[in-house]
Amino acid sequence: QVQLVESGGGLVQAGGSLRLSCAVFGLTSSRYVMAWFRQAPGKEREFVAAINWSGGSTGYADSVKGRFTISRDLAKSTVYLQMNSLKSEDTAVYFCKAERSGVDYWGQGTQVTVSS
Repeated sequence: QVQLVESGGGLVQAGGSLRLSCAVFGLTSSRYVMAWFRQAPGKEREFVAAINWSGGSTGYADSVKGRFTISRDLAKSTVYLQMNSLKSEDTAVYFCKAERSGVDYWGQGTQVTVSS
């Protein structure tokens, strides 16, 4: 069973930075795609960034390109989301997701609040 545990959220001023972590447990294959999603109050959950667990290729939502960076540390079995130049519209609960063969696993989420 895959388990994901996010951490690193908090309150930050606009223009500041945060790094989110997603500790990954129970992966039985390298053929996973790891992703970050976010959900603001009253809005749909939306894609933020993704990384291929084995090869490291990445993809980003247009709204975060150039500001956020997704990475993974295979030795620590952890996925990171470095968030720079944060804006008030980045305020949301951020979720980590692992996907393989159409099966999704989600973490519990971590709150990011950006004050203007």
